Amino acid sequence: QVQLVESGGGLVQPGGSLRLSCEASGSIFSINAMGWYRQAPGKQREFVARITSGGRTNYADSVKGRFTISRDNAKNTVYLQMNSLKPEDTTVYYCNAVGPSFVDWGQGTQVTVSS
Repeated sequence: QVQLVESGGGLVQPGGSLRLSCEASGSIFSINAMGWYRQAPGKQREFVARITSGGRTNYADSVKGRFTISRDNAKNTVYLQMNSLKPEDTTVYYCNAVGPSFVDWGQGTQVTVSS
């Protein structure tokens, strides 16, 4: 339905910043919302942030005030600006797209916060 490609992960020091990108293609007209999740090894995937087609956003308590989700409709891309990163933010981040009859996921991008 929708293909998603994440980018922007990498290694950053504690307190640093990264911006993740998620470019969508395919049936983008049917997307109701896009979001970011993260999953550490052996743990369940957890919600990070979401933005609806109407522009509403919501965040996990653990990232409020530090992360910002935004979108560029012209580029079919959603961003996750991550500031004041902590070692506990280290994990793989996944983008998803939700439509009336589907939930599609990207392949994930690794974020490592370490000195």
